[in-house]
Amino acid sequence: MSIDNQSDSGYFSSNPVQYRKRLDAQFYETQCEELAMSLLGKVLVRRLDDGTVVRGRIVETESYLGHEDAASISYKGKVTSRNEPVFMKPGTAFVYMTYGMYHCFNISSKGDGASVFLRAIEPLDNLNTMASLRKQFKKSTKTVIANKDLCNGPAKLCISFAIDIKSCNKQDLTSWDGMWVEEDENSKLIDTIVCSPRIGIKCEKKWQDKFFRYYIRDNPCVSKIEKTKMNELKYSQIENIK
Repeated sequence: MSIDNQSDSGYFSSNPVQYRKRLDAQFYETQCEELAMSLLGKVLVRRLDDGTVVRGRIVETESYLGHEDAASISYKGKVTSRNEPVFMKPGTAFVYMTYGMYHCFNISSKGDGASVFLRAIEPLDNLNTMASLRKQFKKSTKTVIANKDLCNGPAKLCISFAIDIKSCNKQDLTSWDGMWVEEDENSKLIDTIVCSPRIGIKCEKKWQDKFFRYYIRDNPCVSKIEKTKMNELKYSQIENIK
């Protein structure tokens, strides 16, 4: 397996990342919708068991409000062994399986069972490691994976960052050495955030149609570009953005 090391539309190589301190507990202590937008442009960092560090910029998220939200795993406030992490302190990692083989990754927020779902990441550091981690899920070892396709979906980003239930579930992102989120100089370069309905939601229509998906406009790593139902918000218009 190899990866496409060519720069796409000015991404991946043109602006070196300036890393900063990890985001603290105060950052996560905010309502779900605000946190989902605030995480855009921030950098997810994962330290693997062998010490390798992979990094990527968060470019697409969804908000799940918990108790009142019929699409949430914590709908009606019911706590189970599976959804327990979303009821833990804000900034807790919630990792679960889908289709019996893929992992998905949420971060708990302020609110009764509320969390933010990470849908896509722009890969920044150790892309070859990410490609190697994807190899086991590819039919052919000769498949070429473009940079923009390494983490452009919830399952892909979990594979590329070695995020699984055993290693990451219930971990505190404000203190755990295995994974955290950082600020980045380029975070403030976001011009516009697109808001649209969440993807693959099966529940009452009222909640299917909520504009709870957020992504950075024109970023090539977004999983799906909305062409019909959408709003756009200027980054500067979002109150209390972190």
